[in-house]
Amino acid sequence: QVQVVESGGGLVQAGGSLRLSCAASGLTGRMYAMGWFRQTPGKARALVAAISWSGGRTWYTDSVKGRFTISRDNAKNTVGLQMNSLKPEDTAVYYCAAHPVSTSVYVTVGADYDYWGQGTQVTVSS
Repeated sequence: QVQVVESGGGLVQAGGSLRLSCAASGLTGRMYAMGWFRQTPGKARALVAAISWSGGRTWYTDSVKGRFTISRDNAKNTVGLQMNSLKPEDTAVYYCAAHPVSTSVYVTVGADYDYWGQGTQVTVSS
């Protein structure tokens, strides 16, 4: 059984930093791409960052480039999202997702992801 669990959300002031972590289990022996998404009330879930199996390829949405960094540790089956210079518009529920792959690519289409976490709230106060 595959499980994806996020942690690390919370309340932070604008300009501050948070690090989200995602632990994936049940995917031992398989390659999988990972992504971080976020969603605000009334809006669709949107991809924030994605990373390939090797970690050598990453993708970021324009609004977080230069502020967020996605990384992974395959030995620990974890993916992190370091968020710096946070803005109130970064406030959202953040979700981690996994997609098994056959090559080391990142995946940018949300519908392609198979396994999702329950989400963690990030609130940035002004």
